[in-house]
Amino acid sequence: MPTINTYLTFNGNCEEAFNFYKSVFGGEFTFMGRFTDIPSDAGGDSIPEDQKNRVMHVSLPISKETILLGSDTGGEWGADFKAGNNFSISITADSKEQADQFFEKLSSGGNVTMPLSDTFWGDYFGSFTDQFGINWMVGFNDQQNQG
Repeated sequence: MPTINTYLTFNGNCEEAFNFYKSVFGGEFTFMGRFTDIPSDAGGDSIPEDQKNRVMHVSLPISKETILLGSDTGGEWGADFKAGNNFSISITADSKEQADQFFEKLSSGGNVTMPLSDTFWGDYFGSFTDQFGINWMVGFNDQQNQG
């Protein structure tokens, strides 16, 4: 069964915010990666030096079913940051085929910001803004489904 979680975007204070959320909800981060971790062939060389330590992705489990996800914005995407529109709905699909279906149907009439593709972090992932202005992320990770 696919899962849906909230993905929050910050403008340089993601780590501070997630440490606060961790103090409220408890638990531990299951992942915290920084922009400096992006390989050169995936665009890591284009990250400005003053933004390399920003959070590329963080995951904080809230319950068995819910994970709070987040990152800092930066580089070319930083100019579009606006408090209030800094979240996305993140869908984790059960298969690549299901990810393709969700992506195709939900993005119809919208604006694709990152087409679905295999990524350096191991997910099949894409993002878009739907026809109603809602930001979505769709992903599949085969390792998550092997248990």
